[in-house]
Amino acid sequence: MLVMENGQGNTTTTTTTTTTRLGLPPLTPDQQEALQKAKKYAMEQSIRNVLVRQTMAQQQQQQLSGLQMASLSVGLGDLSPLQSVAAQRQRALAIMCRVYVGSIYYELGEDTIRQAFIPFGPIKSIDMSWDSVTMKHKGFAFVEYETPEAAQLALDQMNSVVLGGRNIKVGRPSNIGQAQPIIEQLAEEARAFNRIYVASVHRDLSDGDIRSVFEAFGKIKSCMLAREPTTGRHKSYGYIEYEKPQSAVDAVASMNLFDLGGQYLRVGKAVTPPVPLITASGGLAAANFTGQDPMGASVLRALAGLPQGVMAAQAPGVITGVTPARTGLPQVALVNPVLATPPAPKVEEDTANKRQQVDGQHDINKIFRNRQSRVMVLRNMVGQDDIDDDLEGEVTEECGKFGQVKRVVIYQERQGEEEDAAVIIKIFVEFCHTAEMNRAVRALDRRWFGGRKVAAEAYEQERFENNDLSA
Repeated sequence: MLVMENGQGNTTTTTTTTTTRLGLPPLTPDQQEALQKAKKYAMEQSIRNVLVRQTMAQQQQQQLSGLQMASLSVGLGDLSPLQSVAAQRQRALAIMCRVYVGSIYYELGEDTIRQAFIPFGPIKSIDMSWDSVTMKHKGFAFVEYETPEAAQLALDQMNSVVLGGRNIKVGRPSNIGQAQPIIEQLAEEARAFNRIYVASVHRDLSDGDIRSVFEAFGKIKSCMLAREPTTGRHKSYGYIEYEKPQSAVDAVASMNLFDLGGQYLRVGKAVTPPVPLITASGGLAAANFTGQDPMGASVLRALAGLPQGVMAAQAPGVITGVTPARTGLPQVALVNPVLATPPAPKVEEDTANKRQQVDGQHDINKIFRNRQSRVMVLRNMVGQDDIDDDLEGEVTEECGKFGQVKRVVIYQERQGEEEDAAVIIKIFVEFCHTAEMNRAVRALDRRWFGGRKVAAEAYEQERFENNDLSA
C-alpha cells in the first residue's frame, strides 16, 4: 500500500492515513486485525516457497551425486545397501590406486616406467597406450599400485621429474571426480588415525627393525609390513601407527628419502583408514580393524562376494632401482639399474644365512646409531686447494638454512704415507637437533657445488665425539 508523492518516492506506512488520502473511510479495528493476519499469511507463504525451492535444489544435488555413485556401481547387479556402499568404496579405492603419467619419451618402455615408479610400492599393472600405425606408444601410461598411499607418494614426488631427458607429468586419472565424495570421506576417516605409509623397505629388514628405527619419533601402536600370502616375505611396504599425531608428522618429515640399508625409504601420511583393501591376487587384506572403523566386519563379509575393481592389462617388466627425486634439485640420469646379488651356493646356505643375520643386525645397529646422530659429513665438497679461512664460515652459513649449527670440523685425510699421496677433505657439521641434520642431508646429498657432486650422510655421534673421523 504505497503512495507516490511529488515523484520523490516518499511513502506513507499507516493504513489510516493511506485510506484517508484515497477518500476511503478508515479501517475498523477488526479490519486492521484481518489485514495484519493477511500480511502474516503472505509472509509465511513466501518463506515456505523459499524453503521448498531450497529443498528441491538439495534433492537435485543428491540425485546428481547418486547418479555419479551409480556410475561407479555399473555391472554389480542388485546389491543390498551395505553391499552398495562397500562396492562404491572399493571402486573409489581402485581409482585412488592409479596415476596418470604423461610426456613419456617415445623410446622409453614399460620396464623403465616400472623401475622409476616401483620404489613407492608394488605395481599391479602398467597400461601404456600404443599406436597401431607407428607401433610406438602415445606418450602416456596409467600405473596402478596395490595401495592408494603408493599412488599418492608417486604423485607427490614424481611430477616434473626428468625421465629420459623429459619432465614427465604425473597426475590423477580423469575419472577421479566420480568418486570424489567417497575419497573425501576416506580422507576424513584417515585423519582419525596417526598412520604413516612406508615403502621401499629392504627385503632383509623385518617388522622389528622398522619399529626400532621409527620409534625414535614416539610410541608406536602398531608396525606391520605387508606379506606375500604364499612365501610370507614382506612386500617392501607397510604401515606404522603412532599414539600421537606429532610423531607421525615428524616421522614423515625426517624419514622420507632416508637411506636405510642401501635403499631410500618413501614415507608419507596414510590417506585411507585401516579398512580392507583388495590385494593383487583378488583376496582381502584386513588391516587392524578397530572400534573406530565405521564399517567393520560386516563390510568385510559384504566385499567378499564382489568382483575385483577394474584393472589395466598386466605389463611385463624388470624390477630395478631408481635414484630418489629430490625437490628443487636437477634430476639427471634418474633411472639407474640395480644388479641382484647372485644366490649363495646351496652347500653353504646355512653358513651364509647365519652370516647375513649377524651382518644384518650389525647394519641395523649402525643405522639406528646414525639415526640418533646430529652430525652430518660432507664428502667431495671441496679440494685441498679450496681450503681457506672463509670455508668454515661459508659452510656454517649454508648449513644454517636447515637448522642451528653447533660446530664445523674440516678434516684432511691423507691416503698414504707418501708426500704426494692424495688428500680427501671431509667436512663434519654438528647440528643441535637430529631432525635438522636429516633435513640438511636430504637437501645437500648429490647436490652440485663448484663442479663437484657432494655426498652427504649421517655420521655416528659417538665416533665424532671421540674425534674418530676416519670412517
